[in-house]
Amino acid sequence: MPFFTDKFETYVYGSNISGNHITTKQLKAVLFSKDKTIVHCHRNNEILRMLYYRFLGANFTVVATRHAESKPSSLTLFLLKKADKVVTLIKSMSANLGVKNTLIGHGVQVEKFTPDTAKKLQHISQDHIILNAGRVRKAKGQLVLLEALKNLKEFSNWALVIVGKVDKPVFLEELKAIVKKHQIENQVYFIDETRDIISYYQAAKIVVAPSFSEGFSLVTAEAMSCENTVIATKNVGVHSELITDGQNGYLFEAGNNDELEEILIKLLKDEIPMTSKAAREEIIKNWSAKKEAERLSELYLKN
Repeated sequence: MPFFTDKFETYVYGSNISGNHITTKQLKAVLFSKDKTIVHCHRNNEILRMLYYRFLGANFTVVATRHAESKPSSLTLFLLKKADKVVTLIKSMSANLGVKNTLIGHGVQVEKFTPDTAKKLQHISQDHIILNAGRVRKAKGQLVLLEALKNLKEFSNWALVIVGKVDKPVFLEELKAIVKKHQIENQVYFIDETRDIISYYQAAKIVVAPSFSEGFSLVTAEAMSCENTVIATKNVGVHSELITDGQNGYLFEAGNNDELEEILIKLLKDEIPMTSKAAREEIIKNWSAKKEAERLSELYLKN
């Protein structure tokens, strides 16, 4: 949002986002004014609401971002076709959507997601951290990660920290059972979803993104910006576009815990290099929030 202020008068309608918030009354005043207005929607209910206001006579441009890689429902497809412009996040999403769209990936606030090698987490006793962040669900691959770390007890000064909201408690119990089976209970920590995720990136040395599917995978980009060595699944979300294997991170086949284990063990034994500096350089060069704002601004102003 800060990168739009030199070109646009910007407002935010909704929650969980910082910016110049407006009320419903103020929103209606903007939509029904004679000013050229662009409304950027991210969910079906937002598009529906805007289409309703348009039906009532409001005049504005609707931009909609598609966040999921999966095939859209008939309702979603209908709504996207009603939007004036559609944004997709990754190549496969753009190619398979079935609606004319513009590919603009997420950007990272590189001034905010910065490295801090002195950062420590008080509740973690080990000196070195492997981090997994995001939703705790089967599609995110935490089962694969835990099986790949079955020999973690051989590296007593390393911990695995899993941070994220648990979708189903039964899945968390399944993960804890694997931890117990491998006798690594003292090295694995489950942390609930937190707004202070940057501290976890900064305290970690390695971040693993073992997911089977992603709409984009902002966690990977944020972790790279904080100079983590990232290990991620090939051709999932934006992983293979962000990471050049062996140069600014490492890639493995989704579901292949043996391949993941090999990479992790080599990193812990210093047999292959950490890629922290190159990772941040890639984000600054190609994936910053400023670059995303520039691309969106071009789309907004394009007839």
